[in-house]
Amino acid sequence: MSTTFTATELHDAFADFQETVAEIGDTRDWDRFAELFTPDAEYIEHALGTMHGREEIREWIWRTMTAFPGSHMTGFPALWHVVDAPTGRVICEVDNPMRDPGDGTHITATNITILTYAGDGLWSCEEDVYNPMEFGHAAMRWCEKAADLGTLDDSAARWMRRIGPAFASGRPAADRL
Repeated sequence: MSTTFTATELHDAFADFQETVAEIGDTRDWDRFAELFTPDAEYIEHALGTMHGREEIREWIWRTMTAFPGSHMTGFPALWHVVDAPTGRVICEVDNPMRDPGDGTHITATNITILTYAGDGLWSCEEDVYNPMEFGHAAMRWCEKAADLGTLDDSAARWMRRIGPAFASGRPAADRL
């Protein structure tokens, strides 16, 4: 695959993408996220499947980011990125920090994202590559810390009871709730 995008165009498009995603992290307007993609885009999420088209991406992002742990992630900044002009791709490491559980603790997990640029500020593909166990452990650490601090909300408590045991730190469950 060869594209006509220059490295500068890709850097600029990615900077705009990051700026928009930062705003979305604040507003939680996930429709804006879906609008960053072409109508026929693919979103490849290794643990949850592939979404085909902007509307499937929209449905998936709303479902994912309004439920724990996505609902507790505060931003999605790229820690670094590289561009590959011949393929029109940007590859980056994305940080996924969770909100403060109440004592200033910083809990996060990262993923590698591969974005394929389509032009006009739109992306035709995003692929997220990560270790689901790392994200599960981070979410469970957040739940355990919030439970200890008395700040565990209902959605996180449900996740902790239903899914969290697979990621528990070894303390008895009664001590974590």
